[in-house]
Amino acid sequence: MASIASTLTTKLQRPSLLLDSSFNGTPLAPPPSLRLKSTTTTTAATSLSISASASQPPYDLNQFKFNPIKESIVSREMTRRYMTDMITYADTDVIIVGAGSAGLSCAYELSKNPSIRIAIIEQSVSPGGGAWLGGQLFSAMVVRKPAHLFLDEVGVEYDEQEDYVVIKHAALFTSTIMSKLLARPNVKLFNAVAAEDLIVKGGRVGGVVTNWALVSMNHDTQSCMDPNVMEAKVVVSSCGHDGPFGATGVKRLKSIGLIDSVPGMKALDMNTAEDAIVRFTREVVPGMIVTGMEVAEIDGAPRMGPTFGAMMISGQKAAHLALKSLGEANGIEDGEVGERKVVEEPELLLAAGESPEVADA
Repeated sequence: MASIASTLTTKLQRPSLLLDSSFNGTPLAPPPSLRLKSTTTTTAATSLSISASASQPPYDLNQFKFNPIKESIVSREMTRRYMTDMITYADTDVIIVGAGSAGLSCAYELSKNPSIRIAIIEQSVSPGGGAWLGGQLFSAMVVRKPAHLFLDEVGVEYDEQEDYVVIKHAALFTSTIMSKLLARPNVKLFNAVAAEDLIVKGGRVGGVVTNWALVSMNHDTQSCMDPNVMEAKVVVSSCGHDGPFGATGVKRLKSIGLIDSVPGMKALDMNTAEDAIVRFTREVVPGMIVTGMEVAEIDGAPRMGPTFGAMMISGQKAAHLALKSLGEANGIEDGEVGERKVVEEPELLLAAGESPEVADA
């Protein structure tokens, strides 16, 4: 933690350091073995052949016994800590709705600033969204360059090809980024919690309305159970593409009249889709940033299929947009992106097969 704070302090004093890498972070230099060429022969099987005598646990497995505990202590520890988190994050800096690859990448980038508190709301018991598999029921995850630089920073192994890299199992990315993100003291994941609505005051999104996911799924089978609320300076919506719970953020904006339409994502075109998702990641209404595949829903961009680089970089861009909104040092105002905005009706440009244009603000 001390090293994170020290690095951040230096960067806040010298904002230009935020641009030292193309991802405005401090990349972790992986050992050469982490970037295996497809032609490289690995000796992983040999290295995993460790004798049992060299890996004995520091206790006797034949006569193992746990320390005693009262059942009430277990209950109190879980309840006290969770309720403390609910109190702490009832009014916070950033709420991220959806813990898929875009939401996790956004939270990871934001959490580098230890002064910012981040709450992640995920309706599923298991965070990660569609990033536990690479596509269909296949395990490998394809990431197009140069998004592999983000993998270097997180510390994920991959097989390198000319224009893309392949992670041997998508779960390796998801579990790695979650383990590093959730270990940071300024992040709390509220899984099995659904965002049922938005808090909107004076045309600005100011938080989310929450409920237990199981309650949200059964409102029609029981008497009314009122929700809870969480206020925030910035809400990042990363609910994914349309589905039972998908694109809920922008759908709600449309239903309350804050945006005109949600045309839905178009048919698959990887090359157009990934660039468009990153480019159109933005603050869509005051107080609410949209990232990941939810961007395709609101802009009518094509679906991208089983490639994941746009999710990571869109989430990272959303983090810097949130930093900008909070008045913190960021890679948007001073970086190559600059102070720019997307022209109106980007879905029309995409439908015509043109590249989305941007104009100086």
